[in-house]
Amino acid sequence: MRRLVLLVALGLLAALVAVRAADPWPVKAVRESYFDLLQRLAPRQLEPGIPVRVIDIDEASLAALGQWPWPRYRMAEIVERLTALGAASVSFDVIFAEPDRLSAARLVDDPLVRAAAGSAPWLESLASVDNDRVFADAMLQGFVSLGTASAGAAGSTDTRTLAGFVEVGPAPSAYLAQMPTTTPIVPMLEEAALGLGAINVSPEGNDSGIVRTVPLVWAGPNGPIPALAVEAIRLALGESTYVLMGNEDTSGLSFLRVAGYDIPTDDDGQLRVRYRRDDPSLYVSAVDLLNPELTEALLPAIEGHVVLIGTSAAGLLDIRTTALGESVPGVSIHAQIIEQILTDTYLIRSDLIGGFEILALILIGVIVSVVMAVTTAGGSLLAGTSAGALLLSSSWFMFNRMGVLFDVTFPMLGGFLAFSGLAMLQFVASDREKRLIRRSFSKYVSEDVLGEIEKRGHSLELGGEVREVTILFSDIRGFTPLSESMPAHDLVALLNALFTDLTDEILKTRGTIDKYVGDSIMAFWNAPLDMPDHPVAACRATLAMRAALARFNAARQAQGLRTIDVAFGLASGSACVGNMGSRARYNYSVIGETVNQAARIEANCRHVAFDILVSDEVARAVPGFAMLEAGDLALKGVSDRIPVAIAVGDEAMAASPAFVRLREMHGALLAGLASGQDDAELRARCAEAGEALCPGLAGFYDRLPGRIADFIADAPGGDAVSGRPARQSGRLAAQ
Repeated sequence: MRRLVLLVALGLLAALVAVRAADPWPVKAVRESYFDLLQRLAPRQLEPGIPVRVIDIDEASLAALGQWPWPRYRMAEIVERLTALGAASVSFDVIFAEPDRLSAARLVDDPLVRAAAGSAPWLESLASVDNDRVFADAMLQGFVSLGTASAGAAGSTDTRTLAGFVEVGPAPSAYLAQMPTTTPIVPMLEEAALGLGAINVSPEGNDSGIVRTVPLVWAGPNGPIPALAVEAIRLALGESTYVLMGNEDTSGLSFLRVAGYDIPTDDDGQLRVRYRRDDPSLYVSAVDLLNPELTEALLPAIEGHVVLIGTSAAGLLDIRTTALGESVPGVSIHAQIIEQILTDTYLIRSDLIGGFEILALILIGVIVSVVMAVTTAGGSLLAGTSAGALLLSSSWFMFNRMGVLFDVTFPMLGGFLAFSGLAMLQFVASDREKRLIRRSFSKYVSEDVLGEIEKRGHSLELGGEVREVTILFSDIRGFTPLSESMPAHDLVALLNALFTDLTDEILKTRGTIDKYVGDSIMAFWNAPLDMPDHPVAACRATLAMRAALARFNAARQAQGLRTIDVAFGLASGSACVGNMGSRARYNYSVIGETVNQAARIEANCRHVAFDILVSDEVARAVPGFAMLEAGDLALKGVSDRIPVAIAVGDEAMAASPAFVRLREMHGALLAGLASGQDDAELRARCAEAGEALCPGLAGFYDRLPGRIADFIADAPGGDAVSGRPARQSGRLAAQ
């Protein structure tokens, strides 16, 4: 078995390593979700004094300055304002793909305008008013970068790069994210700009909706195109060239160098963003920027800062989801990248780390397999859990202290799968052995004892324990005439069908079937399972058995067959429960005076003319049930009479107004019987009210005139006079 466990473990480990090496989408998705969780638990903190600011074209600005797009002279005002306030660079997370439609030069070309103006002398002078020219002239006064984006088949292939690129290593630009076409930019504006940056925050094909990585360099149609964030830094620091450092080991890009900053990237030039919570202090509303009264207040927020211009207005559709689960303007992601670069704060993820993750998977798998092969599944689970906890704490430490992203989800999942597979193997083997034992022992002992053998093994032996139990006896009335009226095989089929229905109700309440004796069933509660409310469970089962019998009889009546009457007796008390019999063969059973009492109570159901009769101990233990006193019975072999009650129904019936009224009349009737008086009128009223509640109660009341001795104090007992004090009627009603 140990060798089989190790062989299966090696096979499982090999399969798991192959899956991790292939790295399918589900594995990546779980890994990225785990990395998101790490960031949410410890997001990057905003360091004070970072010179980055966003001019926000927000809802307030649109309300004050008009709907988007604004005329280009308005954009010129923004650039002039920022230049005057001393911005280190200005970068637009906006695309200017077409000439300004609001320029006067374009309006005079409109046929309707010319027709309305006629030969007005001012018409030609308007032709020289061009908002794009105004915007371009403003751009020439500062360090301005414009944005471009991937445009698909309808895009342009003439985009020119405004920065220089130097490649070091084995052609790193060949591995960059592709941008084969771009959105065109108005030529006049493109010529005036000092920088051009891609505003896309994720390459095509990112369907998760969460921006986790952003390409810092794209493979454009005419050479590399930097991201808007790094272009903003380049202009602010007066740099002219980027350096693409190739990775000698894996090919692709190792890091991007700009103005003295070495920015680590993935092989395809992407930077994993380490997010902080979105901070309102990052933003300056565009309408506030253009307010001359706020010049003094805005100067510290703009002077010497890298400024990005974008929008948080929902209608302009530039809202993105971060790894922290926040929805933020796309421009803020560019701003957070700039903050990371300026503070040298990065998340580190490499192929080497991935290799260590595979080693961790193998380590956990080996630990689980070896421990399970030499000990139990519990020991293996403990060892695997401890190893997983160590990996998890190490992953957290590396992330929180060093920014290293070490994935523990697949090693831990792989360890769990290895444990589950091996545990299933052991279970199958153990179950096979258990079934062989069961098949052998089932020929000699009952199912109850077999269950005890499986549970306690060698400790099973003769003997028992004394405990409180509730005993049930049930018996078919008129069984002898019934058995004489039908063939033996039909009688067996009848008993099997009836006992199946009745037994089901016992088992539903966790009762134990002791034995079937001819037409009788013996069962008990509170052994072997502890049941503090065993009288309640026994009463509930007995009432359910009555209902099951009613359904059984209804089906027989529909077939034109004779119905069956069953009597039930319940008693609670101490009894010895355990294995009874010889050392060669024994049965799990219960013996004691309580058993005898339950059997004799059931036998007296005919005497009281009702189907469910319970001892006073049972009746007192279930105060919520609908119980009625049935007198004191003289049981065979018992010197004193014992008080009993009949079970009419459950808690719902006990709470019904009809039963409350019946119980009151019943108490008055029994008080009269205790003095030897039978109130026939009151008894008839009780019979009528009782029959409406429970069929069979009328027969109980009709029998009372012949049972007056059961209600009179000091009536003769089974073998002697009880000598007890006068009984108190209405004991159940007073509970």
